[in-house]
Formats: sequence, structure tokens, C-alpha cells
Amino acid sequence: MTIAQKISKQTVMRRQTSLGVPGAATGQVIRRTSSIFKATRDMFKSNEIVSHHQSTGASYGLKKTDGTLAGELSAGTYQMQIEAMLEAVFATVATTGSIVTIAAVAGTPDSFTDSDNGFLTADFKIGMVVKATGFSGAGVTANNSRNFWITGLTAGVMQGVFLDGTAMISDAAGEAVTIAEIGKRCKVPLTGHVKQYLQVEEWYSDLTDSDLFNDVIVASLDFDLPASGNATFGSSYVGLARVLSGAQVMGAPTAETTTGIMSAINGRLYVQGVSTPITGLKISIKNGAAGTGAEVGSNSSGDVSKGVIEVDGSFTAMLRDQTISALYDAETAVSVASVLTADETALSNFMAFTLGKVKITGDAPDDNAAIMRTYPFTAELNPTGTLVGTDKAWDATIITVQDSAAS
Repeated sequence: MTIAQKISKQTVMRRQTSLGVPGAATGQVIRRTSSIFKATRDMFKSNEIVSHHQSTGASYGLKKTDGTLAGELSAGTYQMQIEAMLEAVFATVATTGSIVTIAAVAGTPDSFTDSDNGFLTADFKIGMVVKATGFSGAGVTANNSRNFWITGLTAGVMQGVFLDGTAMISDAAGEAVTIAEIGKRCKVPLTGHVKQYLQVEEWYSDLTDSDLFNDVIVASLDFDLPASGNATFGSSYVGLARVLSGAQVMGAPTAETTTGIMSAINGRLYVQGVSTPITGLKISIKNGAAGTGAEVGSNSSGDVSKGVIEVDGSFTAMLRDQTISALYDAETAVSVASVLTADETALSNFMAFTLGKVKITGDAPDDNAAIMRTYPFTAELNPTGTLVGTDKAWDATIITVQDSAAS
């Protein structure tokens, strides 16, 4: 008899139309290092005392499902899960359009300037990755078509770095230049939240067996950039029911993405607008998802409830000075912005994470040969007028995720 093999299993996901209504779109095969989705039930053991001195058994209770999926982080691969967690969709909005008022200014940091002061009204934000096109003067075309990470922003000045390490070349305004956001970004909105249910199918092709999980809610996401090695992704899920079948439900799903895996050597972190060499970064997002509980006459929950979206994490850094410890001691709310790239090319795929308001909650050192401190942090809503300031240089949200390959 054939035994199911991990290499032959596909984990396929798609969005449902709504609670209890299956999705109509083609499913997406999800890249993974592991995925485990399972059906469980409450059990109620009898407490009867009877003359034969033997248990009279247990009764079945509420049906439940849950799951976990882990993988190596790559652009475009986990868009569905990020949108479901942040209760929004990825969108592109920031562009200057083709204008003649933009100049390039080499310096520390490098910057683009706009004499018309239109960067903020065009919806550019700190932590965003953009690219410029249209520089055509002698020797300045190297400013074009490169990932530029914004680390400081006013209406007329966009400070940052080219992620491939290229130095900016100064060029006066006058050419028709466009600066535009790359890929798309997703953030927890202030209003208009979308509760997204997923269907998850574990397809055992070597057995032609299907485990289909309906009404699945994303409960947590974890992003981990280790000191050395590949960046990783983790996620957990809560659902209502499983359906067993001998045929694939989401037939002919879209193949896995093929974007490059992001690694530790290509990571950058800015804390309070200052470049911080790090040895590790973790970001965790959770929402307290849980089944709504039992109702008389039903053997499954009616829905999955969600709580507030919470974001926390930590970063580690070799001890060089007391700058971050001083921020912790002073209880200073800071910003944390990070970007991970797949390689060091000019337009590498990337993912960027921006947390505009963070409280550092510790700075414990180790006692290794090279001493490191671990800085745990907790993020909170960065509302308009608080740290964002009147110039709106930050998204009014708890976290923004930008993905170069988001569709």
C-alpha cells in the first residue's frame, strides 16, 4: 500500500468569497518547508461511578481545525496570508508622475529633492522602496532603475540609500523624472477592514486524497532574519471544518512563485532613522483568532472571532555604544524600518517592513566573545499627529509591509 510522502504533497490556498462560501478563484500552491493542518474535537470523559468499575466512555464535542505553515521568505509568496492578517489588500499609490522639478543630490545620506514639494502629497512614506527613471544627463543615468529605500522624508527632500550599494550621482533638476513606488504595500487600515477567510487544501497526490479546510482565518505571522542563513516565514491558522475527499478540490492550481529567497547578508535596519548593524530581527503579528464556541444543536463553531492586531518582535546587535539603551531608559517611542532583498542587484526583489511607533522593552546583553544586546519591542498604532507629525511622513498604522512582487 502506498504511503504518502512529503515531497508529493501540495498545500494549496485560495480566498473564500465569505464565511461558508467557497472561493471561485484558482488556488495557489504555497512554497513551504513544512505545513500541518489538522482536525480536532473536544472530548468529554464520563465521570460515572458504576458497579463494574469500568469507564463508560467519552463523548464527542465541538469540531475544530488549526494549522501551521513555515517557509523561507521570498517576495510575492505569502501575499494572501499578509492581506488576511492585516485586513487589507496590497495597493500601489505613490508616484510623482513625470515632472521636471526633481534633482539628485549625492551626500550622507543621498537624496532626491523636489522644488515643488510634492513628495508627501504623492503619498511617499518613510520605509518605502522606490525607483527613479528619466535621469538623462551625462553620467547620471546610474540613478535610474535602482531600488532606493526612503529613510527620511519631507515634502521636498527624500533621503535614503540605493539598496545595491551604488552611490548617487548629483544632477540638477530639469529632466523629465519619475519616482514611483515599487511593487505594492499593505497596511492595517484605520477603517474599512476586510475579514478574509481562506480555503486550505492538503493534496496528497500519491494517494489522490484531499484534506480540505474551510473558513480558515490567519492567526499569526512571523518573519525572522537570522544572523546567518535564509530569512524565514511562519504562520498559524484557525478554521471551522475539514472535508475529506478522493479528488483534488482546487484542481490545476497556480504553480508556486519562483522569486529568490531572502538571506541575512541582504538585510538592513534603521532605528529612529539611524542605520543599525544587526545580527538578527524578528517581527511577529497576531490577532487572537479563535472559534466562537459551541451552540446547542451544532457540532462546530459558527465563526472564527478575531481580536486586535498586535505586533512585537526583537532585534539583536553587537554592542558598539549605548544609543539604543538610552532610548530604552528614556522610554522613547522610536521607529523601526527594515528591508530584505533577494540579492544585491539594482532591482532585486525585496520585502520592506515599517513600524512607525515602537517601544523598546529591554536591552539584555550576553557574555560571548563579541557582546550582543537583545532589544525586544512592542509596536502600536502610529496615528496621524503622533510621531507622524503634520507632514504625514509615516503611514498611520501599526505596520506597513511592501512587497516588490505583490500582484
